[in-house]
Amino acid sequence: MKLVAHSCWLVAILGLVLCPACKKPEEPIHQVPEPKPDYNHPLPPGEKALRKIDPSRYPDFSAGFVNRPGLEESIRNSIAYLGKPSSKQFFPYLDISHDRAMQSCRALLDVLAQAKTPAEFDARIRERFEVYQSVGCDDRGTVLFTGYYRPIFDARLQPDTQFRYPLYKAPENLVKDKDGNTLGMKTAAGQVIPCWTRAQIDSPQSPLKGHEICWLKDPFEAYIVTVQGSGKLRLADGSYFEIGYAANNGYPYTSVGQALISDGAMPAEQLSLQGLIQYFHNHPEQLAKYLPRNQRYVFFQPRSGGPYGSLNVPVTPYRSIATDKSIYPRACPAYLVTQLPVRLGNEIQNQPYGGFAMDQDTGGAIRAAGRCDIFMGTDDDKGSVGELAGRTFNEGQLYYIFVKEGAAPATPPPAGPHQ
Repeated sequence: MKLVAHSCWLVAILGLVLCPACKKPEEPIHQVPEPKPDYNHPLPPGEKALRKIDPSRYPDFSAGFVNRPGLEESIRNSIAYLGKPSSKQFFPYLDISHDRAMQSCRALLDVLAQAKTPAEFDARIRERFEVYQSVGCDDRGTVLFTGYYRPIFDARLQPDTQFRYPLYKAPENLVKDKDGNTLGMKTAAGQVIPCWTRAQIDSPQSPLKGHEICWLKDPFEAYIVTVQGSGKLRLADGSYFEIGYAANNGYPYTSVGQALISDGAMPAEQLSLQGLIQYFHNHPEQLAKYLPRNQRYVFFQPRSGGPYGSLNVPVTPYRSIATDKSIYPRACPAYLVTQLPVRLGNEIQNQPYGGFAMDQDTGGAIRAAGRCDIFMGTDDDKGSVGELAGRTFNEGQLYYIFVKEGAAPATPPPAGPHQ
């Protein structure tokens, strides 16, 4: 979830320039806030998020040698996606052909197998690849990194007095475009009308009665699942029922956390996923006021073996990212330079991070070059993964690597589980 407010401050001295003979007491020093970065600033129509950069501006890739558990699995998932004929429709991307995207994934597998030290890893990346950088929100490469995860909550397949808050399957008459974006619902007369809002779907008179997929015992837990887009739900017998994204109602995402800040209900520095859970636990009467402000609603389907991203391949903790797929290339290798929260003893602190991930998902709130969402994994019984995801909110830079044109083709990897 993207639930922390950001502000930057610039110190300015305001006063009059006076001659020594008529000097007056100094004016007070005031802090003047800089304009808040607009991480959702859209690109001009037709522009893409990436720009090829000179080798002198390449980041240090050596941290990617250390931060690589799960990377090979994620690369193979991208190769599986790019092996589908349907993936060809999204290329070329800039000067990157579909074949070059596939060869880039295979070449990264080669480097992972060959490099023996961080320095060698960095050198091989520089030798074999060209690097493209995201223009970010400001045309200077500033990208906001946030985190998402798959929560674990108690649930039931039938309602009772405790489990009363449903999640829903998609309506049968939902209409999507070729990219899977919801256009609305088709009426019996053939007209496409807007889908229902969250407020309508969650109302006691929900138009989706009979389409429930399960019931949760807490309304905010149900809300979290619809924001994260998947869930691992614990049933009464201790078994798990996994659900995944099926569709959405076509409305844009609106941050409930930002609404609480704007209304003065919560200070920005206290805003995190855990902070929101605690707030609504203490103020349940506010749920009906704030949750409907996010009109976007996600519909679900039973889906084991995931969670799955928008490319219909599994996403891997810290090795899968969600971006705006209208301006970023699908399934391709990216390199993240930012800070991520880590647990040190009883504290959570931000630490510098550099590592590769594959672009395999799309987020409801990810709609610009200045945004990137990192999949952090499936939660545990202590809620630690959700806590880290909820505290991920840091600026950084986002790079993509593509094998140099004319280079020898990478050796196809041995067949993996998805090939």
